[in-house]
Amino acid sequence: MKQLIIIGLLAIFSGFFACSMQSNPTVVDVPNIQPNQPSEPINTKNKQPVLVELFTSQGCSSCPSADRVLTQLETEQPNPNAEIITLSLHVDYWDRIGWKDPFSSALFSQRQAVYGQAFNLGSNYTPQMVVDGQKEFVGSNMENANKAITDSAKNVKATVELQSAENNLKVKISDIPKHENATIFLAVAEDNLSSNVTRGENSGKKLAHTSVVRELKSIGLVTAQQNSFATEATLQIQPDWKKENLKLVVFVQENGTRKILGVNRTGAM
Repeated sequence: MKQLIIIGLLAIFSGFFACSMQSNPTVVDVPNIQPNQPSEPINTKNKQPVLVELFTSQGCSSCPSADRVLTQLETEQPNPNAEIITLSLHVDYWDRIGWKDPFSSALFSQRQAVYGQAFNLGSNYTPQMVVDGQKEFVGSNMENANKAITDSAKNVKATVELQSAENNLKVKISDIPKHENATIFLAVAEDNLSSNVTRGENSGKKLAHTSVVRELKSIGLVTAQQNSFATEATLQIQPDWKKENLKLVVFVQENGTRKILGVNRTGAM
């Protein structure tokens, strides 16, 4: 991967690296991911759930290879000890250079900037993969991904129980390991998405995406003294989201270290 060039970000955030142009663009078929069964947790009982986040953009020529790695982790589940739960967060700082990513959000750029501070990085870059909030690396590096997931699967996590019905999600979290103050997040993600890119570094390509985050919000806080949490969240499903392709991911994350203390997912009713 070529060195990314810093071109600037919002005034409160660091710059980002620009990916180099790619030649001979190819068409990428949309991965056919089966819809989640409503109200049934996806993680296997004998596996430790591990959260894998990918910061990506349709405007970055180095990102499609990382998008494919994320899809492979999601669909093939290559680690025997981990249930890999993936999220694809499309940053918005590429939008001003020729192509506006329809899935991008300033919120995801902000989340990446927080990780940048935690990892003592000089600036943001794409594609960046973060495993359980503790390890980061270039998102197209499958070897690093497998190693980070294997290491994270050894950590004890909280039990996260989810039950969705209609536009409501019940959340029950127990046995949270020793921790600092933490936030509970809810992400609504959609599979089987694609775009025909007509401008920018990926012009002429059909890009396929898995686990695209449509919404990310906080649904609660736990102090260092609490080891359990319960709440209900109202879901606001937008008309252009295909409900059969949606999944709900809930995770507990320490505010300071960014460590993931627990994570689970379920389908959206």
